[in-house]
Amino acid sequence: MTKKPNEMVVAEIALLIYPDCQLAAIYGLTDLFTIASQWAAREPDQKRLRSIRVSHWRMQDDDVACVWDSHAGEPHQITHAIAPPSLIVPEKMQAMPAASQWMSSLHAQGVTLGSVCAGAFVLAETGLINHRRATTHWAFAETLAHRFPDVRVATEKMVIDDGDIMTAGGILAWTDLGLTLVAKLLGPGVMLATARFLLIEPPRLEQRAYSMFIPKFDHGDAEILRVQHHMHAHVEGNEGIPELAARAGLAERTFMRRFAKATGLRPTEYLQHIRIMKARDALELTNRPIDQIAWSVGYSDPAAFRKTFHKITGLLPAAYRQRFGVA
Repeated sequence: MTKKPNEMVVAEIALLIYPDCQLAAIYGLTDLFTIASQWAAREPDQKRLRSIRVSHWRMQDDDVACVWDSHAGEPHQITHAIAPPSLIVPEKMQAMPAASQWMSSLHAQGVTLGSVCAGAFVLAETGLINHRRATTHWAFAETLAHRFPDVRVATEKMVIDDGDIMTAGGILAWTDLGLTLVAKLLGPGVMLATARFLLIEPPRLEQRAYSMFIPKFDHGDAEILRVQHHMHAHVEGNEGIPELAARAGLAERTFMRRFAKATGLRPTEYLQHIRIMKARDALELTNRPIDQIAWSVGYSDPAAFRKTFHKITGLLPAAYRQRFGVA
């Protein structure tokens, strides 16, 4: 594609292709920005055609080179660079010094950097999100925090926009990041028209409603594991710390310390997550009244159940059932 005489390119968005990245995000973002540019052309009273230029950049040995360009032949004027999701888990992702150096160099020139899902690990290698809030897929949050302890991981957010750096959460959150950029570059009207045409939601604010509680059982602490198994089997119980510590055969303070070390949560928090996990299943798969579900997972006070459910998922139980219920 060549630049049209009356065309004003408002941005060049460079998409990074790294080993094992999600190519669906690369091509999906390319299509999204192309469609947004087409909708921008339909706006009335536009003296100049506003569009977004998209280029693909691939890691090749120790370099990053352009392998496709929607406006081939024009000098590059990159304004945004995005690292897409990975198709493999972060533990298996290789270090990418060439990509991080490329992104750091662009940032120093005033380019806004972005990442989606595990692309945050590529971005974090630059050091540019140290001491900043950044998001990634909720399942990768602990790994990101462990590998890059200076990053303030905030996975409750679907998109975090710091102006010069943007991060998005889940593996399909490239739609959220893409639409956020369309709104910034072409306006909210074009963004909404693009979302309607693609039959997708406007940018989502949170990912808490999509996250899952994944308890840790492989920590090697047999006494704590025994208590965990009991808690999962008796979710409706109201045993306190003294009773749970006695089940582990440990002093209360020792139990509290070892439980938090093994599971990453205090016993009361752990029990809340188990209860809400079971409540979510019931809301998704049954038509049982919400108060009855609350009682079945150990809450005698429906108001307390709703408050805890909202704290963990970001939604009230009725809204959660409306969004995710299949019964």
